[in-house]
Amino acid sequence: MFQLTRSVTWQSLLKLREETANDRIRDYFAADPKRFDKMSLRVGGLFLDYSKHQISDKVLDKLMELAEHSALVQRRAQMFSGDIINVTEDRPVLHTALRNLGDTPVIADGKDVMPEIHATREQIKRFSEEVRSGAWKGYSGERIRDIVNIGIGGSDLGPNMASRALLKYRQADLNFHFVSNVDGAHIQKVLRSLDPATTLFIVSTKTFSTQETLLNARTARRWFIENAGDDADIGAHFIAASTNRKAAMEFGIREENVFEFWAWVGGRYSMWSSIGLPIALAIGYDGFIEMLEGAYEMDQHFLSAPLSNNMPVLMALIGIWYINFVGAETQAIVPYDQALHQLPAFLQQLDMESNGKSVDIFGRPVDYKTGPIVWGQTGSNGQHAFFQLLHQGTRYVPIDFIASLKPEPGVEDHHFALLTNMLAQANAFMEGSSQGGDLDPYSCPGNRPSSVLLLDELTPRNLGALIALYEHKVFVQGVIWNINSFDQWGVQLGKRIAGEISEKIDERSQDFDASTQGLLGLVREHFSAAETPRNKHADKATKTSRKGASSKHDAATKP
Repeated sequence: MFQLTRSVTWQSLLKLREETANDRIRDYFAADPKRFDKMSLRVGGLFLDYSKHQISDKVLDKLMELAEHSALVQRRAQMFSGDIINVTEDRPVLHTALRNLGDTPVIADGKDVMPEIHATREQIKRFSEEVRSGAWKGYSGERIRDIVNIGIGGSDLGPNMASRALLKYRQADLNFHFVSNVDGAHIQKVLRSLDPATTLFIVSTKTFSTQETLLNARTARRWFIENAGDDADIGAHFIAASTNRKAAMEFGIREENVFEFWAWVGGRYSMWSSIGLPIALAIGYDGFIEMLEGAYEMDQHFLSAPLSNNMPVLMALIGIWYINFVGAETQAIVPYDQALHQLPAFLQQLDMESNGKSVDIFGRPVDYKTGPIVWGQTGSNGQHAFFQLLHQGTRYVPIDFIASLKPEPGVEDHHFALLTNMLAQANAFMEGSSQGGDLDPYSCPGNRPSSVLLLDELTPRNLGALIALYEHKVFVQGVIWNINSFDQWGVQLGKRIAGEISEKIDERSQDFDASTQGLLGLVREHFSAAETPRNKHADKATKTSRKGASSKHDAATKP
């Protein structure tokens, strides 16, 4: 059976690493004045410079050979056509269909999924326009002023990041709040400033069973009833994005206000679906469609461009070089744009939840590194925090610098300083400095690699393309590593054990290790039997259900 690390190409790359280990990036530029032109690429409103990497022409050729000898072309076609490539969950992977704006059928399980996608888009359009125009009224007849998205993971990070990144497009008279943490302080802080008469809650959960999301949703519903009164219409203030229509309706959400998405949409890829409803509410449906259009443009580039001129493929191969052959453990994402301050957290989930795997698609342990630790924050802040380690420390950390070229009116001087700082840092990481020899404390060794990604402007379209670029990069790496980028059994394990512990909180169970038992004992001391979270929440859920059922508008509520 094929073993990646024993392939001729892999062995050639190991040898090339030995041969080029002492190469200086700046020497590559001296040897080839056209290196920047050869190692830069534009797709729509995105420009990528990947010339500042410790990658020679020979290395790049061999990396390209690695991609060509992999199942990439086949798996890429399978993903877009609706074949089952999430093999452990026996599902297709069709987030790309969500931004397919044409009429070309996409078949999954023998059925064209595009009519349902179009129908959900129309539902998003109607609802977002009603809320934004003020036609949607709360129980008191007032328009909605505050929108609270309750979700976690992909149901929070994507819409949260995009809504904040596109703040300048946001409707001024709508306020947006995102609640994800199960820590009660999070939702309490948000609820404290809200008026139930003018607040809309979006419960975003794929299965309508996610513990953290449901706990926050029940708290929000209890707050609503206690502050709005028994006769207040829950259905006018709670909607859901979920595959589980029945559970959402039992919560008290009207059937027509359950926004569908599908089992073949992974959480971290779901912002293109009804999980992206907060984005449509924030920037308008037309802006949401523009974001889909940008992602679709990147999809088409990924599908049709030669591998040697394919932006996601090139970024993936550069990452594989550092992870598998140079020994880098992490990847820094550094946006020089405050609007993108949540992008590193979003990409952290996208990459680490997708490719944090140690077995291949056949269930065999791998003998090579897979996904990196992804981290980062905005650039000008990072310069005065972690950049010191990147410049002079012992860690080898490739960096993706990201910025938009167009400044906001009135702050052109700020934007000029931002961009020049970014370019200076990319240059300094490559060039380094040596004022008094290798042991000089002022010396920075340089030869630290980076890519620069420039957006013509931070627009919905360009943001969509940027996110799709990283999605496809992660997919390419997963294919070459022969792992399944679309399951997350580690996440499921934690959920399962949390449920077991919650169920047995009242018992002196021997099912857990001595440490867990001891810690449970400390937790138990702070809750009487009647006040354990399990009993307390069950009791309150029952009371809330009775209140909800008494509503003249919401008699069907049965949580």
